[in-house]
Amino acid sequence: MLKFLLWLLLLAVCWPLALLALVAYPLVWLLSLPFRLIGITLSAVFEFLRALLFLPARLLGARPA
Repeated sequence: MLKFLLWLLLLAVCWPLALLALVAYPLVWLLSLPFRLIGITLSAVFEFLRALLFLPARLLGARPA
């Protein structure tokens, strides 16, 4: 709701910039989507490697912090 009110304020002050923001936001979101997917994949790979490295300690009875 706050974002919408700020956009309305921007529309009242400078309508070309508000319309540009309205058009550019979905394009920027689409361009950033592959980088988000790469980030999610890399975090999953690092979490898997961490679990794999700590597997011997877990099998010997160490408790996770």
